[in-house]
Amino acid sequence: MIYRCVIIDDEPHAIEGLKSYIIKIPELEIIASYTDPIYALQEIAKGDKIDLLLLDIDMPEISGIELARLIREKTNKLLITTAHTHYGYEAFEIQADGYLLKPFSFAKFLTAIHKLFPPPVQESDTARLADEHSFFFIKSKDDHLKLVKIRYDDMIMVEDKQDYVIVYTVYRSILTDISLTEISNRASKEKGFEQFHQSFILNSKHIEYIDGNTITLNNGRRITVGEHYQKDFNAFITRNL
Repeated sequence: MIYRCVIIDDEPHAIEGLKSYIIKIPELEIIASYTDPIYALQEIAKGDKIDLLLLDIDMPEISGIELARLIREKTNKLLITTAHTHYGYEAFEIQADGYLLKPFSFAKFLTAIHKLFPPPVQESDTARLADEHSFFFIKSKDDHLKLVKIRYDDMIMVEDKQDYVIVYTVYRSILTDISLTEISNRASKEKGFEQFHQSFILNSKHIEYIDGNTITLNNGRRITVGEHYQKDFNAFITRNL
């Protein structure tokens, strides 16, 4: 999306400064600039509506406030640029969309532009990659070894039954011959998975409450912390108090 911009400022160096900022922003295009506000009024009044008007206030013959009242309907967004702080109320009256106090940095200008024209939200490559790896498949022994998709967030706990394990999710439980160690290796890459007993891995997101050394999960299962895991359990409690 390209936004068409017009600059009106009686000081040429101020216009050049704005131009140097605008050319750094690919979404903005300068279609005209004026040092004469009367000539600017005539040109803008007979032209098409613009996307953004960058307007100084202190100018000869006609002020930026007066000019804005006459051409406000010819611009979608109005950004006031001035060296004076006392025009706040006037800027409000003419429905200015932004107010920059000279001299302003490129960072402040860019912030103002992004407020006027928010950049589209794009899913980052990192977020897409994270989503692609937010699950894994296991073979269900109760369903003819069908591959069942397990989302890490949906996992409540995993229970070791020596020859097989049971994966408990918010939707169902799946019996599989994958080892607890292998699931532990997978889950260790995700946040929230803890092991406080040799036969269980649990997702701390699904803890309902803790009473002493007994952890109750939101599926009703209770796990007593093993003696070997007491130090890790105490550290977990300390981190989350």
